[in-house]
Amino acid sequence: MNQRLELLVFAVLLASCGPTAQDSVPQMPPDPASAASNDPVWLSGKKAYDENCAYCHEQGLDGAPRTGDQEAWDGRSWLWEAVLFEHARTGFGEMPAKGGDATLDEAAVTKAAEYMLNLTYPDTHRD
Repeated sequence: MNQRLELLVFAVLLASCGPTAQDSVPQMPPDPASAASNDPVWLSGKKAYDENCAYCHEQGLDGAPRTGDQEAWDGRSWLWEAVLFEHARTGFGEMPAKGGDATLDEAAVTKAAEYMLNLTYPDTHRD
């Protein structure tokens, strides 16, 4: 083999052994908060609802309208969905803000409220 061809083959082989462009970019460890927010169960609102809302809304404690009971929700306000979301974030009457978990972000609170609405009004699609 001539010397140029040998050098070219050696360079190609050497290049194929090196790090790829993806390997050369420093990888950050995953952020646990963003991992939770990307979890489909969390995004559905089920987890936030189960952990922060269900205890009162499943039993109707302290006047909480029961999840799934359309009559308990009907007539509350003509803006009831917007009002529900605001009450979920800030609290109302005996209900604490964010179901008592101050660490919940706005998106999780909204998803929990949407989840509860989907349980109560299953024939109406809300996302």
